Amino acid sequence: MSRLAQTAGLTDVQQEILSTVRDFVDKEIIPVATQLEHRDEYPTEIVEGLKELGLFGLMIPEEYGGLGESLLTYALCVEEIARGWMSVSGIINTHFIVAYMLKQHGTQEQKDTFLPRMALGEVRGAFSMSEPALGSDVSAISSKGVKEGDEYVLDGQKMWLTNGGTSTLVAVLCRSDEGHPEGTAPHKSMTTFLVEKEAGFGEVRPGLTIPGKIDKMGYKGVDTTELIMDGLRIPANRVLGGTTGRGFYQMMDGVEVGRVNVAARGCGVAQRAFELGVSYAQQRQTFGKAIAQHQAIQFKLAEMATKVEAAHAMMVNAARKKDSGERNDLEAGMAKYLASEYCKEVVEDAFRIHGGYGFSKEYEIERLYREAPMLLIGEGTAEIQKMIIGRRLLEEYRLQG
Repeated sequence: MSRLAQTAGLTDVQQEILSTVRDFVDKEIIPVATQLEHRDEYPTEIVEGLKELGLFGLMIPEEYGGLGESLLTYALCVEEIARGWMSVSGIINTHFIVAYMLKQHGTQEQKDTFLPRMALGEVRGAFSMSEPALGSDVSAISSKGVKEGDEYVLDGQKMWLTNGGTSTLVAVLCRSDEGHPEGTAPHKSMTTFLVEKEAGFGEVRPGLTIPGKIDKMGYKGVDTTELIMDGLRIPANRVLGGTTGRGFYQMMDGVEVGRVNVAARGCGVAQRAFELGVSYAQQRQTFGKAIAQHQAIQFKLAEMATKVEAAHAMMVNAARKKDSGERNDLEAGMAKYLASEYCKEVVEDAFRIHGGYGFSKEYEIERLYREAPMLLIGEGTAEIQKMIIGRRLLEEYRLQG
C-alpha cells in the first residue's frame, strides 16, 4: 500500500473493501488498461469482475440487495479504480448517480423496481442533462416532456451521455411545462424521466436512438454517446419521485455527489502518475546516476506528492460532509476544482520526468496525459466550480447590517 493518500478513521470493513479493490486493480486492470484503451475496447471482463465484488451496489441500501456503504467508502473505491484506468471509474460513476437519485428521490415503486437489479449490475444506469447547444447552462435545456393521458411524450437531443450504449436505464432531464404557468423560472419546470431501454446502438426502443460512440481524445473504452428522443412515450409512473418540476434539484443532488466522484478520479489518476514518475526516476540514468538523485527531479517529486496529498484530503472532507447529511456543495466544488487541476499538473510533471519516452504509446503515462483533461470539464468546468465556491463563500461571510 502506498504511503500517500492514506485515510484516517476507517473501519475494518472499509479497509477490507479498499484492500480488495486495490488488489483487483493491480491484478485485473493495470496490466490490460493501456492495451484496451488503445483499442477503444469496452472492458467487459473488468466490469464483470466489479459486479462480482458488489461494487455496482456499494451505496445501495442493504434492503435492496446492496452493501449500504457510505459515500466516503465509494469515493475511496473510485480513487483506486481510477488509479488503474479512469474509464472504468466512469462506468461505475454514472450508474451510481442514478442509483443515488432513485434512493433519495424515487417513489417506493421505483425503488423496488430498479434498485435490487441495479445492486446486482443487471440494470445499468446513465444520466443525461447536457445538450449540443447548452454547455454549462442547464437552464437552457430544450428537450421537452409533454403529458398525453397516462404517458409523457419526450422529444429532444441530449449529448455527452456516458454509458449511453451499455446502460439500460437513463435518467433524462427535460422541460415539462405541464402544471407550471408561463413565466415559471426554468429550473422549476424541469423533470427527470426514468427511461428504460435495450443496451446497444441504433433505435433501442421506439422513439429513442443512440447513434453510436463519440470518438474522443482520451477516456476511451467507456461509451460516450448522443441520445435522440423523437416521440418517445414513457408511462407517467416513470417521472422520478412521481411529481414534475423537481428534476433540476434532483439532478443537482446527483451531480453534487458526482463531483466528489470526479475529485476521487482526479486523486486516483494523480496517484498513478506519481507512481510512474517516481519509479521511472529511479531507473533512468543520466550523468552517471539515477535522475531521482538530481535535485531538480526531487523538487518535482516533492511537489507532485504534496498535490496528491492535498487533493485526497479535500476529497475525503467533501465525502464525509455529504455523509453527515450536511450541505456540501462548497466542499464538493473545492475538491473537484483542486483535484482536477492538480491531477493535470501531476500528470504533466510525470510526463516531463519520462522525457521523450513519455511521448511513446509504449509507456502508460501517455494514456494518463490524454485522460487528465476530461476531469477539467466533467461534472462542471473549473469556472463553474469557482462560481459555486464564490457564491457559497459570500453566503457564509455575508456582512451584517
